[in-house]
Amino acid sequence: MEPGSEIQRLLDLMPASGRMRTKIVSKPQQPLVIDSPFPLPWAQDRPIFINFDLWGRLPKPQRDLLLLRTVSWLTEIRWFKPDLYQGLVVGGVFGTFVELIQGDAVGVIVAGGLSALAGSQIWRSYRSSQSEVDADQVAIGVALRRGYSEAEAAAHLLGAIESVAKIEGRAGLNFTELIRCQNLRAIAGFSSVGIPDAMKRE
Repeated sequence: MEPGSEIQRLLDLMPASGRMRTKIVSKPQQPLVIDSPFPLPWAQDRPIFINFDLWGRLPKPQRDLLLLRTVSWLTEIRWFKPDLYQGLVVGGVFGTFVELIQGDAVGVIVAGGLSALAGSQIWRSYRSSQSEVDADQVAIGVALRRGYSEAEAAAHLLGAIESVAKIEGRAGLNFTELIRCQNLRAIAGFSSVGIPDAMKRE
């Protein structure tokens, strides 16, 4: 597979928000088919690293859904939005600066601790199974505008998750992937059993 032409095809597939906020990078040395580090608040780019030698082993529909899913996950992570924890982070950072200026060591510790606690809650929420399942749902929504039906998109994403594990030589799927697969089976019509909300929050 020629990376340049495939990157261009994937860029055309992406929604506009994905093209603006993410960047596809060829990384032939990585053992993973596709990888994207968790974006930190100060990071300008949100890179998506693809090993195109491994990527080419997937059928085109699976590649499409896997890319859309990765883009959806990345663009859904918003460190700065009107929200309780984001407000606490901003308030904690502001309070830390004020206490530093005033030379109040206890105040600095309290305000800094508040920021760290709120930041860790944001981090955990975006690393939860619910966040992963939500990214799948968003990707399927984008795929509908690219000519896939909901059932087709879910089936292709399900196939991609299972294929990637085999290509990467993993013994099996992890807990979150198993939850995602069960949810996708229900959407694709392969199973009448969805996943409980309590499991999504794990």
